Amino acid sequence: MSDAPLLLIGGGHAHVAVLADWIENGRPARATLLTPHPTLRYSGMVPGWIAGEHARDDGLVDLAGLAKRAGVELVLDRCVRLDPNNRSVFTESGGQIAFDIASIDTGGVGRAKEVLGEDERLLDVRPIGAFVERLDRRRSPGRIAVTGGGAGGVEMAFGLRNSARFTARPEVTLVTGSDGLLPGFGAGVARRVRDECAAQKITLVEADAMICDGHLKAGQRPLEPVDLIVAALGSAAPVWPRNSSLECDENGFIAVDRFQRSCSHPYIFAAGDVAARTDREVPHSGVHAVHTGPVLAANLRAVMAGHEPNESYRPRRRSLYLLSTGDGRAIASYGPLSAQGRWVGRWKRWIDKRWISKYARLANGT
Repeated sequence: MSDAPLLLIGGGHAHVAVLADWIENGRPARATLLTPHPTLRYSGMVPGWIAGEHARDDGLVDLAGLAKRAGVELVLDRCVRLDPNNRSVFTESGGQIAFDIASIDTGGVGRAKEVLGEDERLLDVRPIGAFVERLDRRRSPGRIAVTGGGAGGVEMAFGLRNSARFTARPEVTLVTGSDGLLPGFGAGVARRVRDECAAQKITLVEADAMICDGHLKAGQRPLEPVDLIVAALGSAAPVWPRNSSLECDENGFIAVDRFQRSCSHPYIFAAGDVAARTDREVPHSGVHAVHTGPVLAANLRAVMAGHEPNESYRPRRRSLYLLSTGDGRAIASYGPLSAQGRWVGRWKRWIDKRWISKYARLANGT
């Protein structure tokens, strides 16, 4: 058994910000990062890679480099169980790590099979790293169905319709689900997306998809023939937190207070898609995970110094979303406001590349 006074479990967006804080302001204690991969793939750049706007690895964050610069031991393994009472983590390879304070940012898991059913054509967007690996092996599917009407599904549909990887432009159907297109977004941006789908000849079906006896349907409408089914349905909770006796919400996500602290074990913190705030609703999205990171870093620093955490992430009433349309343009959404054009596409690429470059400079010490 190894030990780490401060253990980071998972290499998600919030923990990237924690490592950055430690590089810039000093590590608060001896620490270990437990994560299965030496890099984090930024999901916001994946549709751009599909459409040929980025190289495949442009959206990788060097977790190993950040950990080294922060003076953090890196263990490339996966958490499979936590013993919170004895403050110990068990890994996929059979290892065990003891800790005083732990922070969990492993992300959620895919839910495509649970929602849609089993099918060899099914490709879940989560986890995003595995999705990229699997999609990269696909060769020119002629007909693609994308399930999920949120921002991720919309960008995926546009990216696949304009894919630079396929020899022929595929036919794409976007199946939003019964909640419709972009639930929670303003009517203006939904209208722009609907018009853009029509302009790019993307078929829009606003019904729940399911796979029955090897056939994809949306409501009572058959969607076959389909060569590839891409599921962008959001996160489900991994099973190990609930099996580890951590308090979880009704969906299995780790229940945390406004300080990102476990509601059952105050020496354990959690952030990102694996966690659920109990004091307010914070949607599972990369936008919120990124902004939670500095708050988490401050609270970890406080508790390692023997103080109570006092920082809380308060989501803005409106968030900016930039949705790539796969052709060099993008659609901006900010509350009821929306805009569209190549200038929005350039703005999105600039923001994405700036975010990646920040961590590349920290990892390289430049």
